[in-house]
Amino acid sequence: MVKRKFSVSDTDKKDWLEFTKKKQLLFNKDNKLEKISIKNLKIQKLDLHGFSIDNANKIVKKFINTSYERGLKQLLVITGKGIRSKVKNNPYVSQEMNVLKNTVPEFIKNDKDLLKKIKKIETPPVKYGGEGAFYIFLKN
Repeated sequence: MVKRKFSVSDTDKKDWLEFTKKKQLLFNKDNKLEKISIKNLKIQKLDLHGFSIDNANKIVKKFINTSYERGLKQLLVITGKGIRSKVKNNPYVSQEMNVLKNTVPEFIKNDKDLLKKIKKIETPPVKYGGEGAFYIFLKN
């Protein structure tokens, strides 16, 4: 059996070289990022269900910085409402400050570098997460 040699076309080589020269950041799909269309706008979406507070804060910071660098204007961050949080059963732990719904926006508000990039933060309509999510509108 004779094996055929695989050759790459000149067009493919050219496209690959152009792609590798670009300084665009590529997203890590494991960060649960996906694009959704809301009123004909492309909005980056980040779902933080199941993340610890520390990991969620790190991911949100990277998400905002990368989105800002890419020139995106509107982000949707889904935290969940914290309804199933086990914090409620522990009398020694603050219920408000141990649920992503509260801690992530607080983290953003306390990070001066992130605030410089953000125009406003607001609650989306119920069909896009309502109280368990928030929009981030980025500056130009």
